[in-house]
Amino acid sequence: MKKKLGFIGGGHITQALIGGIVKSKIILPANIYLYDCNLKKMQSLHKEYGINLTFSEQEVSEHANILFLAVKAPVILNILKNKITHLDTDLLVVSLATGISLQVLASLIGDNRKIIRVMPNLPVLVREGMISITPNTLVTERDLQELVNIFNSIGRTAVVPEKLIHTVVGVSSSAPAYVYMFIEAMADAAVLSGMSRNQAYQFTAQAVKGAAQMVLETNQHPAVLKDEVCTPQGTTIEAIKCLEKKGLRGAVMDAIHACIQKSVKISSQ
Repeated sequence: MKKKLGFIGGGHITQALIGGIVKSKIILPANIYLYDCNLKKMQSLHKEYGINLTFSEQEVSEHANILFLAVKAPVILNILKNKITHLDTDLLVVSLATGISLQVLASLIGDNRKIIRVMPNLPVLVREGMISITPNTLVTERDLQELVNIFNSIGRTAVVPEKLIHTVVGVSSSAPAYVYMFIEAMADAAVLSGMSRNQAYQFTAQAVKGAAQMVLETNQHPAVLKDEVCTPQGTTIEAIKCLEKKGLRGAVMDAIHACIQKSVKISSQ
């Protein structure tokens, strides 16, 4: 790909994305530009990947064909209102912030702009993220495919309509926290039974990772895979009975619903 990428914000997601792009050789480091208000952070990324540094939001936008806004929502609003005075018509603007709709972005940079909202989750840091991509109507199929290829370097991608953004927050962006709690709880049970803490985390984390991989690779319903583990009068079905009795499913559904509603509330403020 011969496009030039510009990043405003050098945080964890930008670091993961630049690392994935460079390692996958999708785009050369010479075609990647970065601006962050933290000079040391920029210098560190330049040293590691050989990317170009810029010294203002306007400067990085002038180099880019695709501009990634990888900072928090209030910062993006300030940048688009006060820091960038001109954007090329053909520039593709990609927002990674929660809570800023395509309509709000268009009101700041123009209704004739190509804009995409992206929602990643934390596992992009180990190139196992799940990333939603939501384009406006001006984004072409070629633009969309190029962005999918870029984000595939740090995980899996799916194109979703904007009405599902809040659901993505609930079941993907926030979901690693639920899984970490589940891993921690299982590890606590293992420690209670005499296993060392480090080994308990190793066993439980790998069990979760392997189970998730089976769902993705076999395309079988999770209930079918669960039934394959549960032998008659066995140990697993005894555990399943306890989880059902304690209301695991209902608790998870309630938690995700609460997360979705909070996302809606934040976006409406």
